[in-house]
Amino acid sequence: MTTTTPTTTVGVSTTKSRSAGPRLRSRKAHSNDKPRRNVLLTVLTAIVLLYALLPLAWLLISATKTQPDLLSTFGFSFGDSFALLDNIANTLAYNDGIFLRWLANTLMYVVLGAGGATLLAILGGYGLAKFTFPGKKAIFAIVIGAVAVPGTALAVPTFLMFSQMGLTNTPWSVIIPSLISPFGLYLMWTFTTQAVPTELMEAARMDGSSEFRTFWQVALPLLAPGTVTVLLFTTVATWNNYFLPLIMLKDPAWYPLTIGLNAWNAQASTVGGQAIFDLVITGSLLTIIPLIIAFLFLQRFWQSGLAAGSVKE
Repeated sequence: MTTTTPTTTVGVSTTKSRSAGPRLRSRKAHSNDKPRRNVLLTVLTAIVLLYALLPLAWLLISATKTQPDLLSTFGFSFGDSFALLDNIANTLAYNDGIFLRWLANTLMYVVLGAGGATLLAILGGYGLAKFTFPGKKAIFAIVIGAVAVPGTALAVPTFLMFSQMGLTNTPWSVIIPSLISPFGLYLMWTFTTQAVPTELMEAARMDGSSEFRTFWQVALPLLAPGTVTVLLFTTVATWNNYFLPLIMLKDPAWYPLTIGLNAWNAQASTVGGQAIFDLVITGSLLTIIPLIIAFLFLQRFWQSGLAAGSVKE
């Protein structure tokens, strides 16, 4: 009798089975680089773009017209003659070149007022963000409250205070109030907190750097995007400032462009006044050109250095 014993093979494996890893399913790669299109968002963006560009187009077209064409033609159509160069020359020469004086005044108010406000915002924001001292929370509450107060609400009290000091009808009555920018201070405070790492400042101090050198060589380069943002905000606010110079200044020699162009526009409604609407429109066009140049020139600083303060851990 023959007995058959079953044989069992244990642990049999091949080189192929050992080396073969888990089989992965091949999936079709979907590119995420292609942005999704939203028709509603595109339409809304186009509407906002038209809302912003149509007044500029009207201003540019109107500046090419003579005064008779300006009053007799449609706003977005050109006149019978192209008078842009003549209008610019007449604007600069009218009333012994007072427009150039107003332009120089506006530049002075921007350089001293907006520039000083930006400098104070940088110093104040850096100090509040990187140093601890008694009353810091109270200062934070005051800054937030000052942001919510409109500038027009402070114009009359400021006028009364400057009148008692004898500073009205002087450039200082416009420059000194422009030095205060609660929003710029708050913006630099929050930006400094994120852009300047505390570890980087401590490393500089351990290397023997003074506080001023740490601020000037370490922190300030990292604050470039925030500085440019605050500078643009304060520049636009000072350049377009109207109500404060209106109540502070009486001498046309100290007028900024906003008050001067309004005075030209008001000539048509005064007894014996000359209507110079063509010069008012051309002057308005010349007024916005420096702002457009400033935005185009400083735009690159907004998009650079935003991650310059990151620390590799």
